[in-house]
Amino acid sequence: MKMHKNFILTPITSNLEIAVTSCSGIGNGIETFPLCDYIMQSIFLKMTGFQEQKMKCICWDLATEDYDYRYQKFRNGLGECSQYKDKNNIYTELVEQIKKHDPSFEHFSDEEREKILKDTTLEIHNIFKNTNLFYWSTKKYYEFEDFWKTITIDHFAKGTLFLAENKNNFLKEKIYEKHLYRHRNRCAHNILCVQQHLPSLKTLVDNDYKYENYFIWFATLSLIDNIFINLYKKYLDLYNKN
Repeated sequence: MKMHKNFILTPITSNLEIAVTSCSGIGNGIETFPLCDYIMQSIFLKMTGFQEQKMKCICWDLATEDYDYRYQKFRNGLGECSQYKDKNNIYTELVEQIKKHDPSFEHFSDEEREKILKDTTLEIHNIFKNTNLFYWSTKKYYEFEDFWKTITIDHFAKGTLFLAENKNNFLKEKIYEKHLYRHRNRCAHNILCVQQHLPSLKTLVDNDYKYENYFIWFATLSLIDNIFINLYKKYLDLYNKN
């Protein structure tokens, strides 16, 4: 049994479920609204940290079985595994490990990606429905729903890219690199404490400001998590058979 199997297979949305349960007793009156950004930021940091640790655990498990991979991966240090390129490298490496057991494997089928997207969408909807976090940010939640309808199976897990570079580059550039990862750094290093608490008017009128949305970030992190969980399951199944 793999040492980190249980953690790797634990959905990242477990952090959201804990947060929703923790907030359920405080109500959703106007007096609770000042808590919103503080709680959202705390959940976001927990989720990004959770995913970074999961990336490392996947690497450690692969390195336990493949000594060549261990030498190549760890000779220059593993790093934080927080940047897009780090996660994409681990995705590619996990695919390569699967191909050692099943040379015919290239990437998920369309049906598998449909299921990953559907599961991610349902998870986010079911967790936030009629909760404090939904009532605190109703407008942002509906903006997230409108945006998420534009995400298709062509946006992820194709070939060597876990967030595909298509004509829109929604998830890789606009969501992950420009907004999600940048906000992760602001929160992790507490840069917000020396910046203005409110966005400037120039920022507000920018078309990309709509992507400054915790629900979009939560869903993106959950989608990435589901990609890796399903890929790791394939690796485990093939490893056990061999």
